[in-house]
Amino acid sequence: QVQPVESGGGSVQTGGSLRLSCEASGYSSHTDCMAWFRQTPGKRREKVATMYPGGNNTYVAESVRGRFTISRDSDKNTVYLQMNNLNPNDTAMYYCAAGEPTSQLGCGGTSPYKYWGQGTQVTVSS
Repeated sequence: QVQPVESGGGSVQTGGSLRLSCEASGYSSHTDCMAWFRQTPGKRREKVATMYPGGNNTYVAESVRGRFTISRDSDKNTVYLQMNNLNPNDTAMYYCAAGEPTSQLGCGGTSPYKYWGQGTQVTVSS
């Protein structure tokens, strides 16, 4: 069973940077999808970045592309989300999630993600 644990959230001013970490025991970089999601009260959960199993293929949502980068350290079972040039719209609880790709969606959507962390809060002030 995979157990993601997020860290690295905090409060920054507009234009600042944060790096979130997700250490996931039981996670296999060869077989498992890993993704970062974010959610604010009253809004739908948004997937912001995906790390695909094997290789270094990634996906970053258009809303954060060019500012956010997802990366992995397989030796540490850790996936990172580097967030640059933050703005107040990025304020949210950020969650790390892991799971096996599905035959229909691969690592897309939310259905592959069975294992979720508790989240780490990111607050960006103007």
